[in-house]
Amino acid sequence: MSLLKHPGTATAPPGAATAEGGAHPRRRRTALLTAGLTAALLCTALLSAGVGAYDIPLGDVLGSVLHHLGLGGAELDRVGESVLWDVRLPRVALALLVGASLGCAGALMQGVFGNPLAEPGVIGISMGSAVGAVASIALGMSFLGNWTITVCAFVAGLVTVLLVYALSRSGGRAEVVTLILTGIAMNAFAGALVGLGVFLADNAQVTQITFWQLGSLAQATWPKVLAVLPCALLGLAAAPLYGRKLDLLALGERPARHLGVDVERLRLTLVLVVALLTAAAVAVSGVITFVGLLVPHVLRMAAGPGHRFLVPGSALGGALVLVAADLAARTAAQPAELPLGVLTALLGSPFFFVLLRRTRRRQGGWA
Repeated sequence: MSLLKHPGTATAPPGAATAEGGAHPRRRRTALLTAGLTAALLCTALLSAGVGAYDIPLGDVLGSVLHHLGLGGAELDRVGESVLWDVRLPRVALALLVGASLGCAGALMQGVFGNPLAEPGVIGISMGSAVGAVASIALGMSFLGNWTITVCAFVAGLVTVLLVYALSRSGGRAEVVTLILTGIAMNAFAGALVGLGVFLADNAQVTQITFWQLGSLAQATWPKVLAVLPCALLGLAAAPLYGRKLDLLALGERPARHLGVDVERLRLTLVLVVALLTAAAVAVSGVITFVGLLVPHVLRMAAGPGHRFLVPGSALGGALVLVAADLAARTAAQPAELPLGVLTALLGSPFFFVLLRRTRRRQGGWA
């Protein structure tokens, strides 16, 4: 049995060194990337907490955080404390969780499907969540108060993924191609339901639906952070545990099975993890695109295809991208605020086009 080989790669799983000398430079590179991403994320989070219509110096931000942690520092004045702790920090925390969830989910999807173009929306999670949110808005649901839209979006996203997986199964297994095609069909059906919801809604509801679909963290509060926190932590903690199996799956389904991987169970487990991460993120932020698609691409170019770094690294990268994008969204056109999903699409799509052209040119075509 021969394994498919790409130029410059061996038959070992991605990320596995073929010689001791090749392992150390890769480990150093991933360690440096991890340290760099972490440092950049901390700096961007502090900057985002301080910059806005009411500017707070970075030293004061850090001092207030340290004071609340009991590590020294000093409190701000009453207005500064209110702006920092009631408005800015919940938004930064929510951006961290949503960005990390979307980045990690994107890396898992690309590993499960063996396709660098895969992202969480492929299997209908985002559009399914949109159906739940739009239905709750258009039908005037309020059985959970302010949480109605969030809970409906989360539940609808999870139900959509389970439905896609159930419809894709045949003979006790679900093939990648069938999953993708079923996801495309489900996205089209969900899009029609969203359009029907918009048609039935009144003007005020249409405005609310449109704002939700464009993506935003403007309504961030500590209760919303706490609502998404358990799902995000559970998914982010579970995802790196499957890095080695994803590396083996990259060899192909048959070689992975010979190496002891239960491919069907792995695929189902990771699809559920992706659903958990994405549904929780979309439920509190609306539809935000390109984070889960671009971040794994960039890290794969920088550190190689090994999922043991790529999965947690994409979580760090996604958090960094979304914190920076949210800072730009609320400061680029002050006093107005740009929709976050629109901004990530505007910046992400040209970058992705350049990335595709560059990859195609290097490989001499796709065929």
